[in-house]
Amino acid sequence: MNNISLVLAILFAFNVNAQQNIDKTITHNGLSREYRLYIPASYNANTSVPLLFNLHGYSSNNLQQEFYGNFKPIADTANFIICHPNGTLDLSNNRYWSVGFAPDNIDDVDFISTLIDEIAASYNIDASRVYSTGMSNGGFMSYSLACQLSDRVAAIASVTGTMTLLQQGNCSPSRTVPVMQIHGTNDPTVPYTGNTNFLHIDTLVKNWVNRNGCTGSPSITNVPDIVTGDGATATRFDYDNCNTGGKVALYKITNGAHTWPGASINIGVTCMDFSASLEIWKFFLQFRHPNPNPIVTVKEKQSNNIQFYPNPANNTIMVNGNTTNNIKNIQLFDLTGKLQHAQLNNAENTIDIATLPNGLYMLNVLLFNGEIITEKIIKQ
Repeated sequence: MNNISLVLAILFAFNVNAQQNIDKTITHNGLSREYRLYIPASYNANTSVPLLFNLHGYSSNNLQQEFYGNFKPIADTANFIICHPNGTLDLSNNRYWSVGFAPDNIDDVDFISTLIDEIAASYNIDASRVYSTGMSNGGFMSYSLACQLSDRVAAIASVTGTMTLLQQGNCSPSRTVPVMQIHGTNDPTVPYTGNTNFLHIDTLVKNWVNRNGCTGSPSITNVPDIVTGDGATATRFDYDNCNTGGKVALYKITNGAHTWPGASINIGVTCMDFSASLEIWKFFLQFRHPNPNPIVTVKEKQSNNIQFYPNPANNTIMVNGNTTNNIKNIQLFDLTGKLQHAQLNNAENTIDIATLPNGLYMLNVLLFNGEIITEKIIKQ
């Protein structure tokens, strides 16, 4: 995808919106990792929203994926946050996601899990609606999340990706995970028929059909060939008779190359009869995680070992830890900065929030040493 770098750089220069695109870094397992957030104008901190990870391909990066596999117009109307993280650099200085191409010590599954918590520390994320998609290597990585992070990720989709044999051998999701695969039959990079390390797409789909307990034949839909000059046609296969909460869908792009259907940039034979981004989001909309592991918005403070719980909460918040006696006072503010609760340290450090409206609040804890600890609290 490097051949689109210049075009994307030009597009980015004219489309960036500083109030909606936020570049951040986080230290994970000793490495500085980069990620980029897109916050739609419709976002309101009082309402929990879905979180979508959109993962770049091998040798690409998050900016390229942001424009090539573009979900931003959809997020503007559907009101969800998009995270475009960067993979790490391999020995050839290419960005990648660790999915079993070669031995390494990168734990990208834990990186994504950490990002969920990190993003939720600043934004009101619905833990039951966390999704992942990606292009090529990003599609491989989305399958790793389905296999190893099924306790947090509700559904995944892959465009021009598949699974490695190592991924297949290590895949043990703890629940039924809905998956969508979009792939061209003439993909020269990740062949539809697979190779010595990549699963054949039909085998990939069959494996997920079996994992999700799907029975019977799929429903088959020929996508209308509305753009006859694009050199490709598409057929959709839907496996609907699956375990509760499960589904498998495949878009088979006849003559399609290693490309994202509906993309505004042509880097090969691209099916323009449908938008992959729109169909992926419509697929995700059907699914919520039935029992997600909670988002860790309450983080143990290593410097003082203070904890805040439960969070989200209905009636009370406890402030507790080994240094509870070092707390001088506690203050709770709403998002307008209005003080909603204040108290001096007491034996239990219990904060009554039962009468407050549902929404997001900021809790400040002042220690006797002058340190102020701030935590986001969700009243629900």
